[in-house]
Amino acid sequence: MIRTRKPLLALTLSTAVVGLTGCVGGPASLGGPAPLTPTSRYSLQVEAGLDRIALAVHDDGLSANQNAALRDLAQRFAASGAGTVVIEAPAGGDPVSAQAAHEARTALERIGLPSERLRLVSYVGPDPRAPVLVGFETVQAAVPRCGAAWGNLSRTGDNMSGSNFGCAVTANLAAQIADPRDIAAPRTMTPVDATRRSVVFDKYRAGQPTAAPQETLVVGASVSTAVD
Repeated sequence: MIRTRKPLLALTLSTAVVGLTGCVGGPASLGGPAPLTPTSRYSLQVEAGLDRIALAVHDDGLSANQNAALRDLAQRFAASGAGTVVIEAPAGGDPVSAQAAHEARTALERIGLPSERLRLVSYVGPDPRAPVLVGFETVQAAVPRCGAAWGNLSRTGDNMSGSNFGCAVTANLAAQIADPRDIAAPRTMTPVDATRRSVVFDKYRAGQPTAAPQETLVVGASVSTAVD
C-alpha cells in the first residue's frame, strides 16, 4: 500500500506562511499617537533661521566685494520683514576690527537701513582679527523628511493611514512658499483702493453708463497697429 503525505506537506507550508506573515514589518501607521485626521499627520511648520555674512578685517577698510555683499544683505533684510540687523565685532580690543564693524554699520545706513534697526555687539572669537559678522534672524519653512521609515502597507488592521501619507504634499508646499511667514500667520490686509468704486457710484447716481469703454475691433488690423 502506498501512503500519501500531501496533507502533512500542505500543513507545513501553511504554518510557514503564517510565520512569515508575522515577521513582516509593523502596521502601515507604524503605531504612535493617532493624528486627528489622516491629512493632519503632517502640517506646515516654520523654524528659526539665520542669514549672516562674515567680513574679513582689512587694514584699508571694507573692500568692494564686501560692500556689494552688504547691499545684497540689506535687500534680503528689507524683504524678510525681520526686526534688526546685528553687527558682531570680535572681542579683544583690536582697533582695526572695531573700525571694520563701525564701517559696516555706516555702509548699511548709507544703503538706507534705519540706524535704530542696526545693533552693534561683540562676540568671543578665536582671534581679535576674526571676521565681523553681519546678519539677521529669519523664518524658514520646515521641510519634513519623507520615506525615512516605512510600515507594512498591507497591514491596515488598525484602520490608520500610512506613516508617510501626506508627507510629500507638505514637503512640496514648504519648498514652494515664497514667504514662510505666511505659514505662521496671515498677512495684514492692505488698504482698499476705492477710487474706481467711487467713480462707478458717481456715474450710477447720475444715470450714466458705468461700464468701461470697449475697444473697437478694426477689421484687418494687426497686433502691432492695434496697440498704441
